Amino acid sequence: MRPVLFFDSGIGGLSVLAAARALMPQMPVVYTADSAGFPYGTRPEGEIAARVPALLGRLVERYRPHLIVIACNTASTIALAAVRAALDLPIVGTVPAIKPAALVSTTRAIGVLGTQSTVRQAYVDNLTHEFAGDCLVLRHGSADLVAAAEEKLRGHPVAPGRYRAALDGLLGQAGGDRIDTVVLACTHFPLVEAELAAASPRTLRFVDGSAGIARRIAHLTRDRAWPATPAPGVAVFTRLGEAEHALAPALAAFGLARIDAL
Repeated sequence: MRPVLFFDSGIGGLSVLAAARALMPQMPVVYTADSAGFPYGTRPEGEIAARVPALLGRLVERYRPHLIVIACNTASTIALAAVRAALDLPIVGTVPAIKPAALVSTTRAIGVLGTQSTVRQAYVDNLTHEFAGDCLVLRHGSADLVAAAEEKLRGHPVAPGRYRAALDGLLGQAGGDRIDTVVLACTHFPLVEAELAAASPRTLRFVDGSAGIARRIAHLTRDRAWPATPAPGVAVFTRLGEAEHALAPALAAFGLARIDAL
């Protein structure tokens, strides 16, 4: 049974995997973290555009997936077109959930919290123009919040001030006092949504795209007969060391019982 392959720079794509597994609990899964290239959010765009298709080509050869999910906003906004051109497989990308945020915002002010690479993309401009033209849309990129999510899943304590600092980057901008909805435009960030909510000076609505991605995966695999008892999921790292092995308990909680190196 050919699996669905999830790809991210780190463990953020687990938030997308969790939503997909909620709809399709028997789906065979390979989850890949590009630990050797992590983090993507501060790397040159040209490097990501070349690296992601090359890695996915190697993964397709080894695991023969039925479908690929690029569960990373940065990789999707930079490399999605190149991956689709290179691989003859269905490819599902991840984009900032600006459309659903605009549908629920009552103040018509939205914050977009992502990596530095994601928030500056023209793709975000286009989404804003198309779906949130009547809204004030403020953006902030936080590399430290990505690191905090990784540390949390490794069981390390994270100071609450780091979550407050990420939110201050949005709420402290001119017009930030109007924001009622925050788009979590990095798949790492839903993993720390509770911590962000606790650190916020007021009640905010947090929105991410994982549920929509899960529905898209379900649609594209609707003709697949998943096994009654699927094999345990596989986690693959491009660099496998002590830090990656420390994630084993967290990975097991997401159904990933085996760890491989690419």
